[in-house]
Amino acid sequence: MLRGALTAAGVATLVLLGACAPTTEQGAPPGAASQDETTGAEQPPAEPRISVEQVLEDALTAPQEFQLTPPEAEGLPPHRVGLLLPLSGPRADLGQAMLRAAELAMFDIADDQFALVVRDTKGTPEGARRAAEEAIAAGANLLLGPVFSSSVDAVAPVAEGGRVPVVAFSNNREVARPGVWVTGLLPSEQVDRIVGYAASQGNRSFALLAPDNRYGELIRQAMREATDKHDVALVDSRLFDPDARDISEPVKELSDYSRRQRELKNRIAELERQSGSQAARELRRLKNLDALGKAPFDAVLFPIGGSKLRQLAPTLPYYDIDPDEVQFLGTAQWSGLSLAGDPTLQSGWYPAPPPESQARFEQRYRTVQGTPPPDVAALAYDATALAALMARRAVREGTPPFRVYTEETLTQRNGFAGVNGLFRLNTDGLVERGYAVMRVTSDGPEVLDPAPSSFVGPTN
Repeated sequence: MLRGALTAAGVATLVLLGACAPTTEQGAPPGAASQDETTGAEQPPAEPRISVEQVLEDALTAPQEFQLTPPEAEGLPPHRVGLLLPLSGPRADLGQAMLRAAELAMFDIADDQFALVVRDTKGTPEGARRAAEEAIAAGANLLLGPVFSSSVDAVAPVAEGGRVPVVAFSNNREVARPGVWVTGLLPSEQVDRIVGYAASQGNRSFALLAPDNRYGELIRQAMREATDKHDVALVDSRLFDPDARDISEPVKELSDYSRRQRELKNRIAELERQSGSQAARELRRLKNLDALGKAPFDAVLFPIGGSKLRQLAPTLPYYDIDPDEVQFLGTAQWSGLSLAGDPTLQSGWYPAPPPESQARFEQRYRTVQGTPPPDVAALAYDATALAALMARRAVREGTPPFRVYTEETLTQRNGFAGVNGLFRLNTDGLVERGYAVMRVTSDGPEVLDPAPSSFVGPTN
């Protein structure tokens, strides 16, 4: 269990953007609270903000009066939240990093009325189920975690039986349900964001090259939905073996390379039967080509990262999918990669959480821990920060602990702003996020289209 006793130096780094009485917590990062959209009433002035630099400086120098203690419910602060992570087993490194991120959120935000009840899931569904039972028995009114979708499925009935909501760290939308939210970055949202932006820039025909697995099928379905939504065409989609060393065949098929080669040969043969300077000039030009015409689309998405992205990228221009003619698109898997020196991916576009808030978090984490955080660490930070801020507001308003974390309070229309940008929990268990659109340049990633500062429309 993590217990917090925060002095005045501890400052909030996450904003609650409530629908009925939106407020900005003390020391929140940039982003003013919204007005009441239902009444149009003018709201009281927000509390004074503290600069991001002051937030980090104060948080690093604040007295860290936090300790891991036994899990007995007696004597714990009234606002208790379970944190379910794989602290042992094959993914203990991931769980430990996420715990460190949750600790940072505690140091930044929590007061002595809030406690994290930390439980080890061991990275298994059975371990997660037991961890949830123990956390609820210790008085947790909200569960943060677990990480893996099979563990989320195991925890859900326990939480439902105890009437305790779950804010899990999975990005598998299939385990989401009312009362069980998945906060991982959903591939479908990323696809919608990047397709929508490309469509707004004039791209009308799209193609997809994705791994032949469950993830690839989810991306393919998301592409169908996104292209329909934005009134553009999905002209082709190909899946490749993610374990194959040679992925040229799906690329050739996507490019319609064989047909274009045949057309080139036929055109050359036709010109060779002609005379005249014009035919000779065109013949010289065509003999420098590998295929005739352009790829049958003007934008292509390949939603992969790491070494597979570096393997795939140069294969596309080799088979005449020219990045000067076809807009290359990615997902948030491109974020954090060193792509500045990759000539094929120059000017590629991809969605990502706002880079400024992520950079601040990464710097803070590295300063305290000495190592960079894994991507999912930000999920643990944001979830813990959200829970701690809601508890602080409950203390201020006199709300009893069992009414702090409910579907109504968690699914605030205006959402929340955290390390991964704007997000809101919808009633169906999915989490809606606001992504920026980034461009790969030789000087590093560049923001093409900023992440939204507010949501439009009601929650789902």
